[in-house]
Amino acid sequence: MFNRAWKPILGAAVVGAPSAYIYYRYTESNKYPTFTINVKDKGPDGKASMVKRSFPLLSKAAVDQRINESATLTSQPPSQGLVWKHTTAHLSSNNPIEDAHAQAVITTEATSSDPARNLLFYAVMDGHAGFNTSRLLSHVLIPAVVLELTAFAREADASAKTLSVLDILKSPFSFSPQPGMTVPRDKRVERVSQAIQRAFYNVDFEIINGPLRVLAANVSKLDNANTPDLSQHPMAEASMLPALSGSCALMAFLDPSRQDLYVACTGDSRAVAGIWEESEDGTGKWRVEVLSEDQTGRNPNEIRRIQSEHPASEAEDVISRGRILGGLEPSRAFGDARYKWPREVQETLYKAFIAGAGKAMRPAPPALKTPPYVIATPVVTHRKLSLPKSGLPKEKSTSLKFLILATDGLWDELSSEEVVSLVGGYFSGLKGTVSKASLQTLVPTTSGSATVQGKEQTRGNARQGSWAFVDDNVSAHLIRNAFGGGDEDELRKILSIPAPHSRRWRDDVTVTVVWWEEAQESSLGKKAKL
Repeated sequence: MFNRAWKPILGAAVVGAPSAYIYYRYTESNKYPTFTINVKDKGPDGKASMVKRSFPLLSKAAVDQRINESATLTSQPPSQGLVWKHTTAHLSSNNPIEDAHAQAVITTEATSSDPARNLLFYAVMDGHAGFNTSRLLSHVLIPAVVLELTAFAREADASAKTLSVLDILKSPFSFSPQPGMTVPRDKRVERVSQAIQRAFYNVDFEIINGPLRVLAANVSKLDNANTPDLSQHPMAEASMLPALSGSCALMAFLDPSRQDLYVACTGDSRAVAGIWEESEDGTGKWRVEVLSEDQTGRNPNEIRRIQSEHPASEAEDVISRGRILGGLEPSRAFGDARYKWPREVQETLYKAFIAGAGKAMRPAPPALKTPPYVIATPVVTHRKLSLPKSGLPKEKSTSLKFLILATDGLWDELSSEEVVSLVGGYFSGLKGTVSKASLQTLVPTTSGSATVQGKEQTRGNARQGSWAFVDDNVSAHLIRNAFGGGDEDELRKILSIPAPHSRRWRDDVTVTVVWWEEAQESSLGKKAKL
């Protein structure tokens, strides 16, 4: 467990009453329990209408298995008296899931001016219109950021030898500055942020331009007026699918030695930190720090940005009903070439890669005039970690204790404050069922920064019902509470709705929770089981 000095005082757990159901009727036979919901289905005439459909109800054991089947825990070796840990879990609604995630720990080489240290990277990707973009990002995004950070670091040593890719991945930031050369902290933060932005931009540039490169390489110099049929080309799907589907990406880069945290957000996934503020009597509160903004057509900052990038005549069209050109919800994303390629380019690529296979490609949005309307360049935020220093006496602390990275499927159901309370309560040792109304008393929180909501909120009264503290894995714990928590009846029904009907009730969810423990405390096992 975290140090007792900053554990909140826990009261008695109160069981809350289950919330009402308005969208399905529940029936049960002795052998096969089922429930009925309204789903959209196509009739014989091809028109969609709402019809009643019955589905099997998952058992409690099956639900528990679904929530925890992907849950993992990873612990890093002690460094500077601290052990860094993270859990990740996901729950699908789409089949297959369109979310993805990635993490990496890069150990730098020691130099005369800089000791070896661990750099921690965590990312979640929220795909849409398919899984192709998010899965690709899970393999290439963090390595691309590492390469850009290394390039930035080596700018200070123009005479350095050329490194191989393996050298770069093994030893970023291990340059030797020239005598008298230093990088001021504020300038270094700015340049690191720019390096991360370049990496995101470059990855998307490769995704969007991949099909164009394949086409250019296969256009005959003698007959460049006709579009070749490349539908059977080995790179046809490999280049087109990641460009046509799309994905948000959220990445955290932690440099504990320098006490730096960078969060890069492209899209509407969200990063939230729990800051422990200790009181004189050893108790305290959690401060909720939201480290990213939901980037959609409902974010005023994004609306102003997009309108400023296009002619004034398009001001009423670039955002419609909170969506880009009336269609796409996130205003920043990888892929999504329908919002980035000019109309004539889309038509040419359709002829080259898709038409010959007898497949269809969605046409360009009707309002598309001056693309791109969607960008992948992230907003990068920086903050200090305020970690304890090894060997120094402990004092009353205010410190970032944990960080939550999650795709929007979690934030559709839970607020930033609820998530920090749920994680804070978990690490404080809460067990069993707790009414939603009492959690604030048991786990006090304060707001440090406001959440910029990217979607129209449709959740019910958040103070009805109850939370459940039953999972060993803290990421799985959040997923459980997003879809029912202590109300097992609701949880079983929500998780029993199969794809594709489940998308009306829940989205794919991926959650990564990162935290630190003091090495001695971790070795003694004085904390909640994970």
